[in-house]
Amino acid sequence: MMERLEQSEIGNVLYYGLTSIDVHSSTEEWGPRNVNEYTMLVVKEGNGSLACESIMSKLERGKCFVFPPGSPIEIKVSDVGISLYRLTFDKMIIAATVTGAKDALETSGFPCKGELLCSPFSDCLDYLEGIYRNRTALDEMKVLERHIRFQQLLLFLLQQNLTPNKEWNVRQSVEQTIEQMKRYYHDPWTVERLSELANVPRWQYTRLFKGMTGKIPLQYLNEVRIDRAKQLLLVTNDPMFDIAQNVGFGDEYYFNRRFKQAVGVSPGIYRRNNRENIQVWAPFLEDYLVALGVTPAMQCSHANWGKQEYLGLNEVPTFDIETEDVEALSGVKPDFIMMEESFERWIPFDRLNRLAPTFKVTHSGEDWRTTLRTVADLLGKMDKVKEIIGEYEHKANEAKKILKSSIQGQTVACLRVSDAGVYLYSGADHGYTGPVLYKDLGLTPPELVTQLTSQDRRVPLTPEQLVRLDADHVVITFDRLSERGSRSAIDVIHWQMLPAVRNQRVYEVDFLAWMNYGVLSHNRKIDDLLKIFA
Repeated sequence: MMERLEQSEIGNVLYYGLTSIDVHSSTEEWGPRNVNEYTMLVVKEGNGSLACESIMSKLERGKCFVFPPGSPIEIKVSDVGISLYRLTFDKMIIAATVTGAKDALETSGFPCKGELLCSPFSDCLDYLEGIYRNRTALDEMKVLERHIRFQQLLLFLLQQNLTPNKEWNVRQSVEQTIEQMKRYYHDPWTVERLSELANVPRWQYTRLFKGMTGKIPLQYLNEVRIDRAKQLLLVTNDPMFDIAQNVGFGDEYYFNRRFKQAVGVSPGIYRRNNRENIQVWAPFLEDYLVALGVTPAMQCSHANWGKQEYLGLNEVPTFDIETEDVEALSGVKPDFIMMEESFERWIPFDRLNRLAPTFKVTHSGEDWRTTLRTVADLLGKMDKVKEIIGEYEHKANEAKKILKSSIQGQTVACLRVSDAGVYLYSGADHGYTGPVLYKDLGLTPPELVTQLTSQDRRVPLTPEQLVRLDADHVVITFDRLSERGSRSAIDVIHWQMLPAVRNQRVYEVDFLAWMNYGVLSHNRKIDDLLKIFA
């Protein structure tokens, strides 16, 4: 028979429980803020600086911090913005049977604070992504998995940071060499020279370097050099040979090859693309061009969807990807083409590249800020990015206050109707609408969204599922098909049973303005919702 351990044999346990996790992405300053729980910050991307009482630190990928309750945390963000995980947690005393033990546990704190080691950083991200993925889960197993992963994360950090200071000193040495490399990027750096400078064995140096930056040393050095080359191409008329020498590439041809691998176009084309009045074609990325003040040479349209009328490009010729051949583009003579990788289902990359230099944009969907920065970087418009993102975030925050007072406690769902059926759009992290409605504006999704969408951007609804949609308000958009093929897809009997339909709280919105990830599209969503609810 299994023996039962008595409480006194188990001992006194101080357990730290996760209370929240979110991803903070912004170009705006943050703080100072006082939080009543422990706060953990882990930087995914971007740059900035952090101040908390006497602690001052640079923020960059791979940095991790823990602060006790009540800490006044202030973050300043660079022009490129920042993206970081923000977790809050608190202590919970599981058992305290020895006299005075409970008081001792209650007055004790988390054993580490300030900047912490978290190497390899890829392991840290694995823990965080697993926690974040299940943050809204209600299933018991998922909830248990979330808390176990959080305990594993704490163990991962404590094992590194409760050891003697030797490893911390090693990390500082590696950080110093990174700063040296960034300052003297034109020097002939090698991994051997860097590891000797840090007084760290090469194998350990490379492991720590990759854990801190996400890249191996020479890959990181090349990125620093390419970034500096971009600046020189934009602000000087220096010959390519001089620029290559200046940034540390001794060979002009090698510089050209590395630059094209990193940026997608040659240095000469990059420089040319940043002149005024450049002719750019960017199918279904026009939103980003217009936001940056660039008028596309042509705008994309689709026989069944139409064109992005909300952009106001009335004088710009259209190209129908369903009915027209790529040769029709030769009439506008684009200097440069940007295409999303998935666009190849219509026109192969090779055909476009024969027409004009073509760059594949990795469109990260919901992370529209990254796409905006990529497009701005290619067009030499990085100076506009911070303002564009800042204006959007200010607008969203103001709209959030208005909507909170007008429809507080009421739920909102978004439906898309096509000849294939009725689709329900996802929650705060996925799809064209969820990140705006539920994250930026703080609206409340109906239970059906949580139950059905999970990690999907949208899910088709059967008539039986549709009738379970108890949202107080429904925003609906129709694919631009025939009336017969689109609107008849709604089952009339089940549709009439919905609370929003019975209460006349269904609102039709423009299809392409809502089925889009661009910043202007998101601005239009906010405008539409304010007209509806405010």
